[in-house]
Amino acid sequence: MKRYLFLALGIITGLMHSVAAAQGVLIVTSSPVPLPRPHHPPHPPSTPVVSSASYKIKELAIHSRITDQVARTQVSQTFVNMGSNPIEVKFLFPLPHDSAIDKLTLLVDGKEMPGKLLPANEAKSVYESIVRLNKDPALVEWMGMGLFQTSVFPVPAGAERKVAIHYHQLLKKDRGLTDFLFPLSTAKYTSHAVEKVDIQVAIESTIDIKNIYSPTHAIEIKRPGARNAVISYSRTNDVPTTDFRLMYDVDKGDVGARVISYRPSASDEGYFLMLASPQVKPIDEARPPKTVLFVVDRSGSMSGKKFEQARAAIKFVLNNLRSEDLFNIIAYDGNIESFRPELERYTDETRRAAIGFVEGLYPGGGTNIAGSLKTALEQLKDDSRPSYILFLTDGLPTVGTTNEGQIAEAARQANRVRARILTFGVGYDVNSRLLDRISRDGFGLSEYVRPDEEIETHVSTVYSNISSPVLTDVKVSFELDTLKAEDGPPVNRLYPKTNLDLFEGQQLVIAGRYKKPGAAKVVVSGRVGKQEQRFDFPADLIEKSNDETYAFVEKIWAMRRIGEIIDQLDLVGKNDELVKELVELSTRHGILTPYTSFLADETVRPSLASADAVNRTRDNLTKLNEASGMGGVSQRFAKGLYQKASNAEVATHPSGAGGIPGPVARPSAPGASVGGATGYSLNSYVDIESDSIVATDSVRQIGNRSVYARKRPGQLDQILVTPETAEMDLEKDREKIQTIERFSEAYFKLVEANTPTENQILSQQAQGQQLLIQLRGKIYLVK
Repeated sequence: MKRYLFLALGIITGLMHSVAAAQGVLIVTSSPVPLPRPHHPPHPPSTPVVSSASYKIKELAIHSRITDQVARTQVSQTFVNMGSNPIEVKFLFPLPHDSAIDKLTLLVDGKEMPGKLLPANEAKSVYESIVRLNKDPALVEWMGMGLFQTSVFPVPAGAERKVAIHYHQLLKKDRGLTDFLFPLSTAKYTSHAVEKVDIQVAIESTIDIKNIYSPTHAIEIKRPGARNAVISYSRTNDVPTTDFRLMYDVDKGDVGARVISYRPSASDEGYFLMLASPQVKPIDEARPPKTVLFVVDRSGSMSGKKFEQARAAIKFVLNNLRSEDLFNIIAYDGNIESFRPELERYTDETRRAAIGFVEGLYPGGGTNIAGSLKTALEQLKDDSRPSYILFLTDGLPTVGTTNEGQIAEAARQANRVRARILTFGVGYDVNSRLLDRISRDGFGLSEYVRPDEEIETHVSTVYSNISSPVLTDVKVSFELDTLKAEDGPPVNRLYPKTNLDLFEGQQLVIAGRYKKPGAAKVVVSGRVGKQEQRFDFPADLIEKSNDETYAFVEKIWAMRRIGEIIDQLDLVGKNDELVKELVELSTRHGILTPYTSFLADETVRPSLASADAVNRTRDNLTKLNEASGMGGVSQRFAKGLYQKASNAEVATHPSGAGGIPGPVARPSAPGASVGGATGYSLNSYVDIESDSIVATDSVRQIGNRSVYARKRPGQLDQILVTPETAEMDLEKDREKIQTIERFSEAYFKLVEANTPTENQILSQQAQGQQLLIQLRGKIYLVK
């Protein structure tokens, strides 16, 4: 049997589309079969069917060191011949047409392999022949690129082979950002999940590194110094669906900022993403002082393991305060008890006394949420320093004021110093809507600790991220010389909204829209201690984007807008216009929510104008009436993912909501409990009935577009449609539709005229499927 296995090996950078463009491909030189594609059922997966010529990618490791725009990269991939027969393979490595790669070395099990470089026109014929031979369009996305090709080598039955590539590449820079893209998504062409995906990128610069951002993945960033950074991304038993992209900039000064704009249509508003990062200070340099209050629930329901974890969380905070910080601990059940009557300055002596106070706390009694918040907020009188309240509860209010609206309003009015209130809901018995309301009005965020999770992990992660505020009460404004007063503000619908905090080692990510293009000045202002600070940066709000290089900006904005819409519907009430907008954004971008998850149903037409979709969404939104229980917590968790989204994994990225960071997300396997994850990929949604993450392969995101797999009435086979073609009838609209046979001359002419993203959509078409798509104003049925 002839089989292909994609090896996701390579780097492309700069002004490239989000299409994979430098991957390794193993070609088996015997009879052809389509490329393997793992199946993701919407519930716990069944055992994959293994054919006599089955392959899997066992491990993918990418290690790169970038020094002043030059990347030295080593990529190794281990794959396994799971068939019963030995095979002969050759290795193809497509090269991006506008990159500069040199010193490319290919090793197979440690032995260097000979090879030759094919120009783009020769490579095109190779790609076409492979596509035709295998009746599989997976390679059409690489048309027009050069090709490095090796000689044939054997892979015995059941054996592993490690293919490694070493090369140097000059990375391109655009809009001040150096762009590093690795086509990770090709690892989806495997019969099983990849056992281990590991990416390590080290950046060294002669100028201070400011913003480090991935629009595609929830990365971990370590900054050992101002001019060094290590970026990590690791997954196990995963099927990557998105190429890995990393962007960074260098700059002098205390704060660095960049604006990325994207405007697909000159007749509509554009989208922008602003990144802002402070200077990284030496470890021994003084940080601005802050105030921290820990308000902990000691009601009877906290007995046992939960309260032991709460004690450990408080101790973590106490052991990480600094000498100029002020602090206090407030414990509440039916009564309220404070460590000290007023805020205490942090010293080694007060730290030891506070730990003794914590050890003497024991749970028992009711839950006086209103009284504990009032006590904490009354202690805050100095608005010149940043103040943070870490509020922890595991239950509903049972003592004092118990009305949800009254508690939230009282806390809002008592918060005279703009303290950031960070709420931690433990278990399913909390009033999650109340906690969201308190944190929203208190400029903070909500964290939800499920029954199988550690309280200390959530608290320590959030506190570690906020421990060093650099710029507080941050405001962002845009100034355009060409804008008239009657034109209104230059930017709108910014998420998160302003009045934020900027923390050391973290970065602020703001998404928004703009009306008019042109050169702009971005002004970032805030306070450092008692001093007002102002920074301004140039920005280019582009008039019309010529390609989809920065299409992710629209996607990030759409995710955050969806989170804002759900929050408004949750905390303010029903609004038909918002419901329609939620349906439109979810459908257009393929972003599934608990209320639009029916779009994954193969029998539902994903139409932007569908009244049925609006009605179903409106009905599903009644679930927001659940304030507590598994459904209540699950819904607020899902809402928070969108509000904080900074990448395609819909993850709680370090930028956080309200400028306050949350934990880096870890996606979960299909059907797995949300308790083991804090994020999920865009082809997934949170099932609020079971508090689990559900994956689907009937909704796919290609670049900035969505594709839906549908079954026609009375038919068993699938047809792929886009939102623009979902309402078309193949019989009634036949005069509007141009039919093209796959792998014909007309098909490859279409491929040649397409953008890389459009060819990615064509590459999704599996054997037996048809594709109905609109390209350049014409409707095509590819069959």
